[in-house]
Amino acid sequence: MRTKLVVGNWKLNGSLAGNEALLKAVQAGVSAAKDRICAVCVPYPYLAQVGSLLRGTAIAWGSQDVSRHEKGAFTGEVSGAMVAELGARFAIVGHSERRSMFGETDSIVAEKFAAARKAGLTPIFCVGETLAEREAGVTESVLARQMDALLSKQGAAALEGAVVAYEPVWAIGTGKTATSAQAEEAHAFIRARIAAQDAGVAGRLPILYGGSVKGSNAAELFAMPNVDGGLVGGASLAADDFIAIWRAAVAA
Repeated sequence: MRTKLVVGNWKLNGSLAGNEALLKAVQAGVSAAKDRICAVCVPYPYLAQVGSLLRGTAIAWGSQDVSRHEKGAFTGEVSGAMVAELGARFAIVGHSERRSMFGETDSIVAEKFAAARKAGLTPIFCVGETLAEREAGVTESVLARQMDALLSKQGAAALEGAVVAYEPVWAIGTGKTATSAQAEEAHAFIRARIAAQDAGVAGRLPILYGGSVKGSNAAELFAMPNVDGGLVGGASLAADDFIAIWRAAVAA
C-alpha cells in the first residue's frame, strides 16, 4: 500500500495569531494513522513558529518553495538547508503559480527538486496543464515534458521517497475540480511515465491531486487507484474543511 498524504498549501496567507488558532483546531481533528501523513506548507517567515506548534504532533510541516542555490549572493532566496534546519520535512517545488507568475522553467524546477533532496527534504514536485492545453488535447505531452525535465537529468531513482502532485492549473482557486476520472487518467499517465524507467519506484511513489480539493469531493478522488491524497490550497485555511479531507484520506 502506498502512503497517502494530505498537504495543506497556505500560499500567501497567515499571521502569528491566526496560525496558532488554525493549527490548534486542526490538531484536534488529526491523529496519527498508519501509512497516512498530514502536513502543512507555510510561508518562510512562519516555519519556526509552525515547527514549534507542531513538533511532537501528528502533523508535519514544510515550505512552499526552495532555492536551487545552496548559498551565495542570491538576495531573497532561501536554501533547502535553512528550511531543513527549522525541522521542516517537505518542500513544494514547481507549483503552477511559481511556473506561471515567476517564470520558473521545467529545468529550474528540476534543479530545485535536486536542491531539496540534497538538503534532506522531501520534495513535492508539481506538474499540470492549463485550460488551453487541456482543451487543445495536449495534457499528456505537457505532463511528459514536465516529468522528463526531471527524469532525463536525475533518473527515476531520484523520485524514491519523494512526492509528485498533479495540479490542473484550470482547477486551482477556480472552484472547478477535475472529475475523479480525469484525475485518475492524469495520475496513471504520470506513473506510467516513471515506470518506463523504474517500475518499482513508480509503484511506491505517492501522486497527489491538487485543484480545489474539498471535503465534499476528497473521498471520491482518493478512491481512485492512482490518487494518493491531495495538495490542498484554500481548504487548508479552514480547519473543518482540512480535517474532513484528512479523514477522507484515512478512510481511503
